Amino acid sequence: MPAVLSAVESQGYLVPSPIQAQTIPALLEGRDMLGQAQTGTGKTAAFALPLLSRLELTRREPQVLVMAPTRELAQQVAASFSKYGQNLKGLEVATLCGGQEYREQLGALKRGAQVVVGTPVVLSTTWIAVASSLMASLR
Repeated sequence: MPAVLSAVESQGYLVPSPIQAQTIPALLEGRDMLGQAQTGTGKTAAFALPLLSRLELTRREPQVLVMAPTRELAQQVAASFSKYGQNLKGLEVATLCGGQEYREQLGALKRGAQVVVGTPVVLSTTWIAVASSLMASLR
């Protein structure tokens, strides 16, 4: 977690917000959480920081899946994961949502993204395409 902490501190965050103080310890223990807070209170960091600290960066496969209701929010969440994980060598974050080149998005999965963020429809169609190509290669 030192690499994640240094990235957070370099952005000027020194004291956790209430939502972060309540959720981060539980998530670090691997417990499930449901949190609710107003806009701008650090909800993304509240779940992204502990998830980043639990990643196995040598595993080149999805370990975190985040669904966002809109393309804009998916892009924002993915950017936050990248920003908080900027010191994690080998971290790959994929954004899967409409309005982007499909091959480029699929390429991020093939490169071994550990964190996948996207909208529900694109996530489901992408997983179906990936599963279909895997099944075809087994034949």
